[in-house]
Amino acid sequence: MEEKFKQQPSDIVKIVLFGPESTGKTTLSEQLARYYNTVWVPEYAREYLQRKWNNERKTCEPKDLLPIAEGQMRMENSLSQKATELLICDTDLLETKVYSEAYYVGHCDPILEKYALLNSYDLYFLTFIDVPWVGDDLRDKPNEREKMFNYFRGTLEKYHRNFVILKGDKKERLQAAVAHIDTLLKKRNITG
Repeated sequence: MEEKFKQQPSDIVKIVLFGPESTGKTTLSEQLARYYNTVWVPEYAREYLQRKWNNERKTCEPKDLLPIAEGQMRMENSLSQKATELLICDTDLLETKVYSEAYYVGHCDPILEKYALLNSYDLYFLTFIDVPWVGDDLRDKPNEREKMFNYFRGTLEKYHRNFVILKGDKKERLQAAVAHIDTLLKKRNITG
């Protein structure tokens, strides 16, 4: 059963966009995939929770987290087979773990936590809160952006993840991200 939360082996570079809601992760994921002519993994939780909201007018509950994690990993594993030398992930299970703890008083399902910590990525881009808040059916913490950003940063530090904070407008973020990815790809090609 737990296999569905596990990352499939791959020799491509994997990048994760990580951070609070409404900080430009999806926009940058799409830009990076276009720039590098590769695929990107959308955030499965958005699709899942929007469907739940449309059908039931209910928000996320703890019972939703494992199906969300399973859907996220199914998409990531499938798309990693279609990627060039680089895969852009709009989120990962570590982000799902952060939201679980933030919304459910520090609780995270042990299976989710296990794979959030086991699955590995080459670099995280932590998106800063310097872009305007855009509300929708699912976003609900416009007044807690700084608190959530600090929680995300603290999580990356706690688990010793390789990360860079991205600030600025769309163009500045894209330029910074490309510089970091190019460095990673160059190292991979030299040592690989």
